[in-house]
Amino acid sequence: MFKLFKQEGAARRGEFSCAHGTVQTPVFMNVGTQAAIKGALSAEDLERIGTQVELSNTYHLHLRPGDEVVRKLGGIHKFMTWNGPILTDSGGFQVFSLAKLRQIREEGVTFASHIDGHRVFMGPEESMRIQSNLGSDIAMAFDECVENPATYPYAKASCERTARWLVRCKAALAKYNAEPDAVNPAQQLWGINQGATFEDLRVWHMKQIAKLDLPGYAIGGLAVGEDTQTMYRILEAVEPHMPKDRPRYLMGVGTPSNIIEAVARGVDFFDCVMPARNARHGRLFTWSGAINMKNARYTLDERPIDPDCGCPVCRRFSRAYLHHLFKADEMLAMRLGVMHNLYFYNTLLARIRDALDDGTFAQFRAEYSEKLDRRI
Repeated sequence: MFKLFKQEGAARRGEFSCAHGTVQTPVFMNVGTQAAIKGALSAEDLERIGTQVELSNTYHLHLRPGDEVVRKLGGIHKFMTWNGPILTDSGGFQVFSLAKLRQIREEGVTFASHIDGHRVFMGPEESMRIQSNLGSDIAMAFDECVENPATYPYAKASCERTARWLVRCKAALAKYNAEPDAVNPAQQLWGINQGATFEDLRVWHMKQIAKLDLPGYAIGGLAVGEDTQTMYRILEAVEPHMPKDRPRYLMGVGTPSNIIEAVARGVDFFDCVMPARNARHGRLFTWSGAINMKNARYTLDERPIDPDCGCPVCRRFSRAYLHHLFKADEMLAMRLGVMHNLYFYNTLLARIRDALDDGTFAQFRAEYSEKLDRRI
């Protein structure tokens, strides 16, 4: 399922295969939380901008339209007409993001729905059942994402519980995959490393979950309050203990520089809502740095967003037109901005792969890591 072709330092060039296709890594997964990209991009648009993997969220789809509804309609691939690989987050992140609306026990977590306040219970078995109904290719383990900074005793108890939950996730998904009417009987379970910003907890937890011999492993609980250098320190501590022959996924990260630096530290998969969220507010990425399309300086600017970009937006529209759309609060502004930013991220990862193929990743990192996070 995962082939490691070559390395340059800790940076890895590989290929991942699943029921719905083959993915070249490192890869950025485009986030469609509710089976849709915020910014009005369709599955056809994702194909046009070079998307390899789409990511959706278990908790949100369980609430709307309901995972049983998606199952009856043939699974999430058929539902959203995306035929490529799909990863579903487990709902574990909502243990963090809905902290004021949840109660954690050994059995699982009780949430108050952010939609109407009704009580929702989700534990390892429930999360696996929901993801089985959705039929994604990669089902993420149910875990607790701890806010940083965390106390050592809480982080220790949390990652120990997450390890116990993973054992239950593995048993549950194996059972659901074996059912004769499983939507995707080849669905994979990936474990998630936790432990806040404590290196000893991170290493202990990674060693524990690696024993379960899962198809892939993620590092969660980062980019949730700690500084960037702390995130890199944790990556460097965990990476030596991650199986070399399995894909590695850094959850919810990040800026272009974060991605380049995490690739340099051995990460293969990424996702982040930031490029789409920034685009909806007019902040667009270019190969010279980020620009604010609402700035008056672009009123008469006839150039594309980025002269070095080949996305459908840059091939057709001017900065002046995008500036007008954003100032007029036209929905098209969000759509074109999101399309550009996601194309940029997909292209960034393609260029990283090319650099790894050519043995020039160190030069690519030196040229772009700092530049791409600069504001113009």
